[in-house]
Amino acid sequence: AIFHIAFKIVRDKEEARDLVQETFIKAFSSLKSYNPDYRFTTWLYKIVANSSIDHIRKRRINVFSLDQPMSTKDGEVNVEVADMSYNPEKDLTTKQNQLSITKAIDSLPEKYKQVIVMRHHEDKSYEDIAKILAVPVGTVKARIFRARELLKKKLKSLRY
Repeated sequence: AIFHIAFKIVRDKEEARDLVQETFIKAFSSLKSYNPDYRFTTWLYKIVANSSIDHIRKRRINVFSLDQPMSTKDGEVNVEVADMSYNPEKDLTTKQNQLSITKAIDSLPEKYKQVIVMRHHEDKSYEDIAKILAVPVGTVKARIFRARELLKKKLKSLRY
């Protein structure tokens, strides 16, 4: 029940588990303030609820400028604000583009396809990819570079 209260508030299993542990630590260290006239579980529920709410308040909000490039692990990226109005033609074009990109990735040789999928779809680091494939990091970087070059050629022919 304590986990469910934390999970309902923070909506993240790992954070909820951490909050449950924190609740028991707080309860143990505050046993002197417990009033036996009330149920012990009610007291615990209040501690977990307050801890969860405090946790939500402490979450950092990531603020960034729309005018300045945003730094990522692959370099800098310019941020564009999306047009939120529905446009069926644009939706169809987007779906066609996604299909073309997927086909282009699928047409890559397996060793290049693997690294592109791990890097861009699974968001793995170069080091993680190297460990998974049991190859040096330099090999991973070279394969990703070659894969991107092949994709550029394939997609350029499709007018991207």
